[in-house]
Amino acid sequence: MSEPIRAAIFDIGGVLVRTHDQSGRLAWERRLGLPPGGAEATVLNSPMGHRAQRGEISDAELWNWAGEVLGLGDDLPQFKIDFWRGDAVDADLVNLIRRLRPRYRTAVISNATDALLATLEGYGLLELFDLVVGSAYEGIMKPTPAIYRIALDRLGVAAEESVFVDDAPANVAAAAALGMAAIRFTPDLDLESTLARLGLTLGSPAS
Repeated sequence: MSEPIRAAIFDIGGVLVRTHDQSGRLAWERRLGLPPGGAEATVLNSPMGHRAQRGEISDAELWNWAGEVLGLGDDLPQFKIDFWRGDAVDADLVNLIRRLRPRYRTAVISNATDALLATLEGYGLLELFDLVVGSAYEGIMKPTPAIYRIALDRLGVAAEESVFVDDAPANVAAAAALGMAAIRFTPDLDLESTLARLGLTLGSPAS
C-alpha cells in the first residue's frame, strides 16, 4: 500500500507564474535583431543564465552581463521591466495551494537566481509555502536528484509521501525516479482532479 501524501511541492516559472504576454520581449527582439525567444535564451537559458541559477553569479551580475552582451547601455532597466511585464500569477493555482494548507506541507523547488525569495514576496506568494528551495541558494539545478532530496529532508517526508508539480518533462521524470508522485503541469491540466486521484483532500474554495 502506498504512503499517504504529506507534502505538495511546486515549480514557479511555467507553473505558478507564467508568461502570458510576450509583446515586451518581442519588441526588444525586433529592436536588437534577435530571433523570437532570443531574449529569454540570453537571460535565462544561456550559460551565464545557468551560472546565475546555480548561484555562481548574482542576479544583478546576470542582468549587467545581459546588458553588456546586448549593448543595452542605459536601456537595461527598461529592458528588464519589459522582459518581466508579461508574467502573471495563476490565481486559480494560488487558491488551490491555499486549500492544501494546513493539511499538507507546501514547498517550492525552483531553478532560479538569488532573486527568488524577493520575487515570491513581490508577487505575494511567499506566505503560501512552508519551504522554498532555490537552485541558486543550493548550487544545484533540477533535474539533479540532490535538490529534490534537500527539499524532502527539510520537509521531513519520504519521496513517496510527496507530490511534485513542474512543467518541464526532465524535472518531472527526475522526481518520479526518486519515488515522488510527479505531475507534468500544463495550463489546461485539471490539477485539482489529478491531486484528488492521488488521495489529496482540498479544503473549501475561497469565497
